[in-house]
Amino acid sequence: MGLISNPFKQVANSKPLFFTVYATVFVGIVFSAIYVFSAVYSPDSAFSWNLSPHVTPSSPNQTLDSPSLRVGGGVMSAIRQPQTGKLKPIWETPPVGSKMPPLETFRLTKDMVQKRVKDNVIVATFGNYAFMDFILTWVKHLTDLGVENLLVGAMDTKLLEALYWKGVPVFDMGSHMSTIDVGWGSPTFHKMGREKVVLIDSILPFGYELLMCDTDMVWLKNPLPYLARYPEADVLTSTDQVTPTVTDDRLDNWEQAGAAYNIGIFHWRPTDSAKKLAKEWKEMLLADDKIWDQNGFNDLVHKQLGPPVDDESGLVYAYDGTLKLGLLPASIFCSGHTYFVQAMYQQLRLEPYAVHTTFQYAGTEGKRHRLREAMVFYDPPEYYDSPGGFLTFKPSIPKSLLLDGEHNLETHFTLVNYQIKQIRTALAMASILNRTLVMPPMWCRLDRLWFSHPGVIIGSMTRQPFICPLDHVFEVHTMLKALPIEEFGPGINIREYSFFDNPLMPSQVKDSWLDVQLCQEGSENCQSNNTSTTGVLRFPKHSNEETLKRVFSPLKNVKVIQFSSMQDAFLGFTDKTSEEQFRKRVKRYVGIWCCVDGHTPGHIYYDMYWDEKPEWKPLPPQTPEDDHPHW
Repeated sequence: MGLISNPFKQVANSKPLFFTVYATVFVGIVFSAIYVFSAVYSPDSAFSWNLSPHVTPSSPNQTLDSPSLRVGGGVMSAIRQPQTGKLKPIWETPPVGSKMPPLETFRLTKDMVQKRVKDNVIVATFGNYAFMDFILTWVKHLTDLGVENLLVGAMDTKLLEALYWKGVPVFDMGSHMSTIDVGWGSPTFHKMGREKVVLIDSILPFGYELLMCDTDMVWLKNPLPYLARYPEADVLTSTDQVTPTVTDDRLDNWEQAGAAYNIGIFHWRPTDSAKKLAKEWKEMLLADDKIWDQNGFNDLVHKQLGPPVDDESGLVYAYDGTLKLGLLPASIFCSGHTYFVQAMYQQLRLEPYAVHTTFQYAGTEGKRHRLREAMVFYDPPEYYDSPGGFLTFKPSIPKSLLLDGEHNLETHFTLVNYQIKQIRTALAMASILNRTLVMPPMWCRLDRLWFSHPGVIIGSMTRQPFICPLDHVFEVHTMLKALPIEEFGPGINIREYSFFDNPLMPSQVKDSWLDVQLCQEGSENCQSNNTSTTGVLRFPKHSNEETLKRVFSPLKNVKVIQFSSMQDAFLGFTDKTSEEQFRKRVKRYVGIWCCVDGHTPGHIYYDMYWDEKPEWKPLPPQTPEDDHPHW
């Protein structure tokens, strides 16, 4: 121990030659240490902590283990937090027969976060049990992208236990919240927003970068290399911007982006200015429960906006004049409008990183349906194999309805009504045959918004006509809700228009397929039941309920029945009670278009039975008494 603890005493007792050697080695070590230290911290060094914001990985999914790719942000990140070794794999379930650990085991601590951190970054979301499927989808997308440095906050014990048994890293937020869907804008919804701010304020002092996300969004591409391009940013936030300010993948232009900053996706670095913002934001919300969390954030960061941090990065000084803020481009960190309506990323030939289900009209069910339409929602296997089988049809839309004339209220409603009538027929047939209807894509000429507009948002990239989300026309949440059978008849299950294109669709469903070609009654082979060789059945137009049941009831084992058209396919119900129940049900399925300029109210109700009213026109309610749906 003496030699190790007293090296300089040993050197002093040695011969002069050896003293010279020891001295030379010691001086070399000192100068080497000084050189390495200066190389790491010099702003001019190739191994700089202020790496150019435009350095990008060579591969979209490249990991960030190399300092040249993952350099953190500012002085704070130069002193790295202690890192663990390899992360415990996600989806690795607890051993069979093991017991649920005590609740206090799941308390959020720095040690817990540290066990999930990689490259000083933690990705987090939170929710209650009502959003379990959204959370599993969120986690699955990240793990498929190779991102496992994540944590999920559980706002109720039911979700915490469910995620634990699935092998998802979870912590207890101590909220003791209801397990049901609370609904946008409700008092409990605002409480959830406050929990988010408290969570950010709790995690930042741990010293880790935090990518905070809402559960109603999915990751389509690993975002961490993109965020690493802006190491000087204290906060990078998504926005509700619907007109492009850039045409590439740079940050949005803060001088041109006038929309609200959306806190559904944002990245925080543990700098002094970011922690100061989080603390003030939390205190603001806790002092006044009437303030919406997003409005509070926008008010604070807009206290000062400008000047730019530099000429290149796109960052801007905000909040107190020291916070460096960046706006994630709306074309690739997509809102519900830039992704589902404009498809801005497609038109700009960019790869989207994320989609957040904002700008939609049917609550949580509408969000889920949009993600399903985009084939980015993970449903269990039984979703793709309904016990009663599926009914679908090829929509027939004349070119003139899509393209001729100007895009206005008349041409929009003529196009949509033409499709509504076909869907109404298909819903009736699906109800009679007890099959799940796979909806067709809906074409619209005009956008739907909360405010008056000339058809589409001026300056946006919305093309006309466009395939619009189902919630632009139909009340998706009503279609999926259990209505009393004695009043509304049996429920009618639906699926999204992209259902059969989904890679999760099992082959045994797609292989059990019958094409139905409509024909004139009395023509050759019309109503033939021989499907053994061709998988095709010719079925007479204008058939009634009995004919429908007689022909298709023996084909219950066929998973998919696809009609060549719904034009004149079905004459109607034979049983009047069934027909009346069906009418009451489907009248509630259609929503509103919004909004006519210069008229209050400016919305126009869609009518499922518009064709029964020869004088029907797309007009907003003329009096308060007229302001009600067509039922």
